[in-house]
Amino acid sequence: VLLPMATRFGLRLASMITGALVVETIFAYPGLGTLLFNAIAMRDLPLIQGIVLFSALAVLGINLALDLLYGRLDPRIKEVNHGR
Repeated sequence: VLLPMATRFGLRLASMITGALVVETIFAYPGLGTLLFNAIAMRDLPLIQGIVLFSALAVLGINLALDLLYGRLDPRIKEVNHGR
């Protein structure tokens, strides 16, 4: 029961990070989304690359943490069976 909930939480957290551009632009909140929007408008490529890299690393970190958490939530996942 916990694994699907953990998966959903991880996906929601990742979408909150990557969906910041839309929310911050609509509601005029300062943040990475607004910074990215302004960087695109000004064609500031190093800043765009930095924000995209940060977002990608954040999503990868969330997925890694979630995969490591799976072993704690369900001990059967820790068992390694290489087809023997």
